[in-house]
Amino acid sequence: MQYLCDNFFSMTHRKLKIEELGRISVEQYANSDKLPLVIVLDNVRSQYNVGSIFRTSDAYRVSEIVLCGICSQPPNVEIHKTALGAELSVPHRYFSKTTDAVKSLRNEGYTILAIEQAEQSIQLQDFVPQQDKKYAVILGHEVFGVQQDVIDLCDDCIELPQFGTKHSLNVSVTAGIVIWDFFKQIRNYNTFLH
Repeated sequence: MQYLCDNFFSMTHRKLKIEELGRISVEQYANSDKLPLVIVLDNVRSQYNVGSIFRTSDAYRVSEIVLCGICSQPPNVEIHKTALGAELSVPHRYFSKTTDAVKSLRNEGYTILAIEQAEQSIQLQDFVPQQDKKYAVILGHEVFGVQQDVIDLCDDCIELPQFGTKHSLNVSVTAGIVIWDFFKQIRNYNTFLH
């Protein structure tokens, strides 16, 4: 037992330097394989949340971010504070009405999913994306969530299970969980390694 403890504490983990991370350039990102996932932001008001979602989307090569309604758009100093330049790599477009964005994405062949607490929603752990489909997930306003008229246009709703006292998660945290879940189910991690 003592050997195991000594061995455990003798392990070292040197923090990697930025140059050692092997990150791709913005140009390489533009030409790389993308996750068949679009993130739609339905009136997300916080520019910091928008920036954070750009940064997570960059990390997992999301195809595009669609900004709707009151969402700020790059270039924007506040978005940049949390995006840290990811707003330059992740493609994005803007629609004044989220319903118009949903209709456009449906015409482009996307399956549309609202991330929302709704009747008959699918729990995230029970949702299995199909390998041959493209998905657009909609995340809503920090207080009001996804608009009902937008939900009405969706193919389904996905809900993140929660077990504490609060009724919701921060929208950028929710985006991170959903994006990672799609990434690990759709993509073979090794295809993204150099």
